[in-house]
Order: sequence, then structure tokens, then C-alpha cells
Amino acid sequence: MRNIFYFNILFLVHATLYAQEEFVPPPAKYITTIPFTQLTGGIIILHATFDDFKDSLNFVLDTGSGGISIDSFTCDYYKLKTVPSDRIVRGIAGMKYVSFTNDHTLHLQGVTVDKLDFHINNYDILTSAYGMHIDGIIGYSFFRRYLTCIDYDNQQIKVYTPGTYKYPRGGYLLKPQFSTLPMQFAEVKDNKDILAKFYLDTGAGLCFLMNDDFANDSAVFKKKRKKYLTQAEGLGGKTEMQLSVVKEIKIGPYRFHNVPAYVFNDEYNVTNYPALGGLIGNDILRRFNVVLNYPQQEIYIKPNKHYVDSFDYSYTGLGFYLINGAITVTDIIKESPAEKAGFKYGDIIIGVENNFSNNIQTYKVLLQNAKARLRVVVMRNGEPQIIYIKVKSIF
Repeated sequence: MRNIFYFNILFLVHATLYAQEEFVPPPAKYITTIPFTQLTGGIIILHATFDDFKDSLNFVLDTGSGGISIDSFTCDYYKLKTVPSDRIVRGIAGMKYVSFTNDHTLHLQGVTVDKLDFHINNYDILTSAYGMHIDGIIGYSFFRRYLTCIDYDNQQIKVYTPGTYKYPRGGYLLKPQFSTLPMQFAEVKDNKDILAKFYLDTGAGLCFLMNDDFANDSAVFKKKRKKYLTQAEGLGGKTEMQLSVVKEIKIGPYRFHNVPAYVFNDEYNVTNYPALGGLIGNDILRRFNVVLNYPQQEIYIKPNKHYVDSFDYSYTGLGFYLINGAITVTDIIKESPAEKAGFKYGDIIIGVENNFSNNIQTYKVLLQNAKARLRVVVMRNGEPQIIYIKVKSIF
């Protein structure tokens, strides 16, 4: 008996020593910390310069982008050489062949990324929606080179070289499937429990979006679940969507209840149904501090101080954009609170409640006040008018 016991001890010690001699990549090395600006829906804006130009440009940090892109206006402004291609990009409102401008350098605070091939897109509608010029989108071409830690608490990003990295305690390691975009299993519960894959998309300023084929085929919604007609912006322009609520979404061990959910007709198959059901946007992801470890094909999420933030259940049916410096009403959904309040196409919003900042982001936040009766001051035919809108709650 003593000999057997002795043998077992030696085996355990030998196994431990063997594990300690495992070959691993070198440790990830810290490079820099980059501050960011956050817009409605959690959208991340990074400030950068391009090549040897000195102007500060605005880029969206987007895990839903399979490369890196630059706005067509910015491309023309700098007189960049362009090359046509047979490659196609798809968005929620269209698809098109794109041209490229190749071998450029992007300078972020503390890190320079070179040898980048930018595809060219028109981001006028994003510029109008966000109230700042969007010069481009940073996606996979950046993420594949670095380990990227997004700290939503402090609105900063830490960048490391690829390598071994000790994730902080208190979170959960996701192992999504990667192409150029991360695809993660999540559970959706409403009429029934559904397990499906979804893109993780920091460039989407919403909680959750479903392909209508997925929603219909899975019968995920309860039959009495009400849906509201609305619109969203993306590549190709605006597209109609339906807005509703699902009872629960679970990512790893984390559950979110009564989550606002969009459903749209995915004409261009952006969500790759039936392989995927849609996407999880940054109004969910911003509730975690996130480590994007593309080189190891891992994503680590840890709840942050925004984890228990209330969801936005407001519905107005009012679409407005910054056009030539004026915040202009362009869309009024039929039978929506906006139509009932009396808004007209072309109204210029100059104030919401007591705020007259002419800041479109501020006005959007003020209107995210479900069940409130809000005063909106508009200019119509050169005359100021006061409109009262009763913001509806979708939940």
C-alpha cells in the first residue's frame, strides 16, 4: 500500500512540473491608453490623424466592421488616390461595390497603425444623425493586430501587443466564432427559449436586432407582443424596422430582462440568416468592460457600473438630423406620438424642454423619457412654435 501511495504522489508532482513547462506566447505588452467619446446608444468615437495630415478626425470603433473605412468626403478632401475593386460591402439598407485607398497610416494617441487599406464609404447619414462629421470606421484591420481593452467606466481604451494576458477577476470569458466579425451564442427568451448565434457589434447603437426571418421562424415573440414601426440608419441610408421587447437575453452567465429589440427585413442578408439571428449592439455591450482579444479569438466581459442602467423604452416616431447646421425633422411615423403631436416635415428643432443647445445628441437623450410629456420648440415657416409630445413606452 505504501508503494502505491508513493507512486501516486510522484505522478501528481510529475504532472504539475510538466504543466509548468508548457510553451506559451510572450506576455502582452502595454502600448497606450486612448480616451474616447461616447454617443447615444454607446457608440464609441476615437480621434485620430491620417498619414501626415494634422486634422483630427472622428472614427467609430466597430466590431461589426470587417476591415477599416474612410468617408468619401474625407477621401476627396485629402485628394487620396483610389482604386476600384470587385469587393462588395453590405449594410442594413444596401450593398455596393467599393473602391479602396491603399497603404495609409492612422495615428491614434500613443500608437501608429500603418499599411492600412481603407475602403471608401459615404457616411453623410451617420454625420447627420450623430451631429459630428464621421470620417471613418475602425474595425477588424485594427483589432486583429492588438489586444484591446475597452473601459466604459472611464471612457478609455488600453492597447496591448498580442500575447498572454491575465484577465481581471469577476468576469466571463467568451469564445465566439470568428471570421472577421465575432459571432457569439446567446439565449433569447420570450414566447420560447431560443439559442442562436449573433454578431457582437460595438458599432450598433442599440441593444438587440433580429432578422425578421429568424424572428418568424423561431416564433420567439409572444403573440400579443406589440411592435412599433420605426427607422434606423446604416450603409445605404435609412430602413424601416419594428421596435419591441423580448423578455430576456442571456450572454454567458449574464441575464438582461425586458430588452428593447429591433426586427427588420434583412433584404441584403447582413445577418447571414440562418447561420445567425441578428446582432447584439453596444447598448448591451457598454454594460461591461470588454477585452477584445482577436489574436487568441477570445472576448472577456466584466460587468461595470452601467450594468444595471435602465433600458430606453421611449418611442416617439420622430426622426431628425443635423442638416446644414439645423436640427431638422425628416421622418414622422404614421400614428406615432410625433404625428399625434403635430410635427411637420421640415420643422427645425431649436429646443427641448429648457435646453436650447442645438446639440442633437442632447436632444435625443432628452426625448428618451418614456411616458413623459415634453415641450419641443420648433421653427416652422420662420415662426417659432411650441409642440407638446407624449413619449410612449414600449414596455
